[in-house]
Amino acid sequence: MRDGAALFPKLKIATLTGMADSVWAPVSASFPPAAKVSSRHSAVVRVTHWLTALCFLALLVSGVEILLSHPRFYWGEAGNVLTQPLFSLPFPSSRATVPTGYAYVLPDQNGWSRYLHFEAAWGALITGLFYFAYGTVSGHFRRNLLPAYEELSWRSISTAVTKHDASSYNIVQRLTYLFVIFILFPLVIWTGLAMSPAFASAFPDAVSILGGQQSARTIHFFVSIFLFLFLVVHVVMIAVSGFGSRVRAMITGNSGTNREVK
Repeated sequence: MRDGAALFPKLKIATLTGMADSVWAPVSASFPPAAKVSSRHSAVVRVTHWLTALCFLALLVSGVEILLSHPRFYWGEAGNVLTQPLFSLPFPSSRATVPTGYAYVLPDQNGWSRYLHFEAAWGALITGLFYFAYGTVSGHFRRNLLPAYEELSWRSISTAVTKHDASSYNIVQRLTYLFVIFILFPLVIWTGLAMSPAFASAFPDAVSILGGQQSARTIHFFVSIFLFLFLVVHVVMIAVSGFGSRVRAMITGNSGTNREVK
């Protein structure tokens, strides 16, 4: 009897526990576990993205000011106001010695603009090298940017243009990003360095391949135009696909959904 009585408290506790489980089971079933929000962009991608955007804005503003000091372009090693230009931009100059056809001269901003352009260029270069190292080591390029072989077809490309998928990079976006990262970005750095007398004297072959310092300046101008057009299209596509969610994803790492694009 003593042994049997000792079992009743345990039986009572077990019965109460089972009742509690049966009471709370419907309640817990009505609240499914929260969906896991995956990181849309890694921290390195987000930081380097905004640093590059800041540097590019500084390069764009200072580059326009430098351009206005001499809005004429040449081909070859040398070029000046006494040389026939390859083409001229229809802008007034900030220097009276440059013939532009205008009867007035803009304020000269050549001093601070060159300093800002130089500093921003080095900032963009260091950020780009860090991003390149991260993308190579972490597999970011292979996983998110390199297209599969079957995607490299006109049908796949046309489908990506007509049907935009906001959850991932489509084939057109990936090819564009690869072109910017591995062609336009290195070329704009190369041509920018080729305009430097110190770089030209240290690496003359790197400048002669481009056709000379004035040729490097002309190429630098067109590459900068392409990068600016990429920026405009990039911002427009962000606005079309959801400006708030895309910007939030590039700031916080996620856009409030469980879709993942690293």
